[in-house]
Amino acid sequence: MPYHVYRIRLKTESPQEKKMIAANPGHLPHKPCVYVGSTWHSPATGYQKHSTTKTGSKMVKEFHLSMHKRLTAKQPDFATRDEAETHEQSLAERVRRKGYAVWSN
Repeated sequence: MPYHVYRIRLKTESPQEKKMIAANPGHLPHKPCVYVGSTWHSPATGYQKHSTTKTGSKMVKEFHLSMHKRLTAKQPDFATRDEAETHEQSLAERVRRKGYAVWSN
């Protein structure tokens, strides 16, 4: 069963959350806000679970806009959860260094 890494666009209000500010000291206001996650479900199902269920990320539930399909489609599939989570963390840090506000679990 493959694992997937995906991105969700978040509303610009999300950087005002204390947790988001602490996680993104280098956020540039003109850069987008995103959630980076990994799942063994399809990315679309991962998005649906985060945005509508009580077990999903609070940041995604409150501030989600849409699945970032173009960038998610470019992500490879991973054989193990560890590989996917390692890539998720790496991707989150790479995007954060570009000035994006990033939330990731």
